[in-house]
Amino acid sequence: METIHTVYKGELRTQARHLRSDTLITTDAPPDNQGKGESFSPTDLMSASLGSCMLTIMGIAARTHGINMEGTKIRITKIMASGPRRVSEIQIEFDMPSITYSDKEKSILENAARTCPVALSLHPDLRQTIRFNYLSA
Repeated sequence: METIHTVYKGELRTQARHLRSDTLITTDAPPDNQGKGESFSPTDLMSASLGSCMLTIMGIAARTHGINMEGTKIRITKIMASGPRRVSEIQIEFDMPSITYSDKEKSILENAARTCPVALSLHPDLRQTIRFNYLSA
């Protein structure tokens, strides 16, 4: 079943429609690649997708194991390379809420993040640098 329809709008811009929800996402080429940078670039979306996938799978694990992770925030840095132009590294830093987590809970959450479907789908040459910051209660 089709999931997404995307249209090239011109001027290095696309618009993707999620068919089930009718949600729209616009992408724009970045200024360093002839674009206006007025929206997410496709590689920004890839990086955001990795972070959102990690949080979602962590949420499923948290729900399953009775772990509170509400309010977890992430910061994502995308690093580009050339020859060919590509994303060479995605750095994701997790800021966990001010809750005291056991070593077992940390292991469950971190394993869930690192084994999310997007993380496992990306090419192994793309470095995924993941850091977890736990703030004690």
